[in-house]
This record gives sequence, structure tokens and C-alpha cells, in this order.
Amino acid sequence: MMRKIFRAAVAATAAAAMLLLGMVAYWDAQLPDDYYVSDAASFSLPQYPMLQPDGGGEAVPASRRETAISRQAELKLGGTVPVKTIRIYQTEKRYLVPCGTPFGLKLTTEGVLVVGISPVETASGVVCPAQTAGLQKGDLLLAADGWALSSFQDLAQAVAGSEGRALRLTVRREGRELEVAVTPVRSLSGVFQCGIWGRDSSAGIGTVTFYDPSTGQFGGLGHGVCDADTGSLMPLAEGEVVPAVILDVIRGTAGTPGELRGSFSGAFSCGVLEKNTPCGVFGLLYTAPSRAEPMEICPRQEVVTGPAEILTTVSGSGPERYGIEIERIDYLDNRSRNLVIRVMDSDLLEETGGIVQGMSGSPIIQDGKLVGAVTHVLVNDPTRGYGIFIENMLKP
Repeated sequence: MMRKIFRAAVAATAAAAMLLLGMVAYWDAQLPDDYYVSDAASFSLPQYPMLQPDGGGEAVPASRRETAISRQAELKLGGTVPVKTIRIYQTEKRYLVPCGTPFGLKLTTEGVLVVGISPVETASGVVCPAQTAGLQKGDLLLAADGWALSSFQDLAQAVAGSEGRALRLTVRREGRELEVAVTPVRSLSGVFQCGIWGRDSSAGIGTVTFYDPSTGQFGGLGHGVCDADTGSLMPLAEGEVVPAVILDVIRGTAGTPGELRGSFSGAFSCGVLEKNTPCGVFGLLYTAPSRAEPMEICPRQEVVTGPAEILTTVSGSGPERYGIEIERIDYLDNRSRNLVIRVMDSDLLEETGGIVQGMSGSPIIQDGKLVGAVTHVLVNDPTRGYGIFIENMLKP
């Protein structure tokens, strides 16, 4: 009898040890190495209250951010079992105005983006000079024979003027530049072509996430402006922000994303675009887009699952708050899908069916702090979507 009890105790202890090791391995893999806080002494992980940092080493200037002070600490389970070594950066509190207001954007690309390659019909048969030269969908054409390309028209003129002579194209592909020689051919219409479909501009409507009244800087969308054909981030040469109004809502249904339909409401720009990044678009506004009071931003480790709100505009009456639930959090993702959210507000569900295109950038607020922004809808379930941490949007 005692032997059976002993074996059972040993088995239970082994199972508990395996479970503990599994939990430690999970937290080590799921939690970030670096954390930014306004008070390092009060650092905590609300989502994982059982994990606490030890006293750590002496605070030292952080090389990553000139304004930050860092210290190393050990996350421990119950104050005893080591889980992960982390670095805590102490920074000043930052306050931004959460907006939720629509804006229009117009951008022109740096060079010409190749969005497609097609064959050319000639008197001697069908050929594809672009493919023969090794050009690929998603390539960025910067120059032809040393002359900068600022529009697709520039490329078309260079091809037409070649009269069949090989053109030396400067191409940017996956961050590196290379030279490609393409030889245009005379098509059946008598025009020289090389089989390139290109794009040099984009325009659309999104939502302003935040505005910094001290600098005039703003951020919006929560994801980059990408080409519809290639999925590539549009390389920004210059861009402008224009006023926009929401005119209509197309409700989302399972399998079919909804849409906020609007229009540019002014002939003049109200700001400039300076960056188009995977975490949003950023720039300078000439006037404040919202009269709301600045709100403290929330570090990602303080975001928890549970009730929250989004601030968004779905009609001409301006931004309103709607209840949501944060269902899942990915603390490691440095791009635009950190949160899975579900719309809980009956009024918003009635009007839009949930999250729709055009809401991208709508601020997410939890416990009186700016948490992040809406980024994407789940196509098969429009009541749910993704969000990005405000911390990711503010990274340099």
C-alpha cells in the first residue's frame, strides 16, 4: 500500500514538474525581452500577475533610446522560479490625443512599382521582354539609362524613345539595388513595349489614430498603404493629407468585408505624409483633427484581455466610442496584428456589422489609456478583427 502511495506521489511530482517546465518555456517564448515604462519601480505584468521581476541591477543609460534609463531584471514565478531575463527601460510618460476622425491620403511612389508583367504581341509572335530580362512583380523601377523615373509616364516615354534599343533599368528588389537590361519590342499597334504594368500613386480614406498637439505630428491606419496587386508596401516619395467625410456604410457580412464610403471634402491639403510603414502612416497636420484631451499611452505589457472601446467615425456626426472585447494578445508581434478584438456594441453591430474597411486606425482605449488601433477585419467574421499596440506605432 505504501509503495503504491509513494509511486503515486512520485508520479504526481513528476507531472507537476513537467507542467511547471512547460509553463516556464511558454512564458519565455511568449513574453518580450524589452519593456518600456514610466516608473520602473512599479513594473508589473497585469495579464500574468504570478510573474514578478526581482530587484535587478543598477539602472544605466540605455543606448537604444537617449531619453531612456534601463535595468536588467529576472522575471520569476511566485518570486522564486526564474522564467526570463528582461530589460526594463524607463521613459517619460507620453500623452497623445486619440482621434478616430476620417482623413484622405494621396501618395506618389518613389519610382514605378511593377504590379504585373504581360506578353507583347508582335509581328513575329508573342514575347515578354520584361520577363526575359528577369523583372519581377513587386520590383521598384528607379531609373532608366540613369534618368530618374518619377511616374509611369516617364517609363512609357523611355520605352517609346528606345526604338528597340536595350534600356538599362535601375531596380530595387527586397532592399537592394541592381541593374537590369530590358529590350523593348514593337507591338502590333506600332508602339514599343516591354510588357510592364506599373503604378506610381495611390489614394484612399482611413482613420487618424493620434495627434500630438506639441508637434503637430499624427499617426493613422495602423498598417501601411500597400499595393493591391502585389501586396508590397508603397514606397513613399511624397504625399498629402486631405479632409474627408464619411457618406455611407456598406455593412460587413461573413466572407464579404464591409466598407466606410467617403469622399475628399476639400480642395486643399491639411497636412503632409512623411512615412508609410508596416505599422501605419505618419506625418504632419496643419490643424488639430480633434478637440479631445490628450490621453496617456499604454505600454503593451499593461494591455489585458477584457473590455475596451474603439473611437471611430461611421457617419457625419463625428467620432463616437463603441464597446469591444480584447480576446487575445500577442506581446511579441512587432507589426500590426497584436490584438484580436470583438465588437460588442449593439449600435455599431447594427450600423456596420462590426469592423469594416476605413476603420483602420480607429483608436483602442482601455482603462482611460490609449492602447492601440484597429488594423484589419477577420473576413469570415466581421464582428472580429485585429489591432496594433500604440507602442508599435510609436517606434522610431
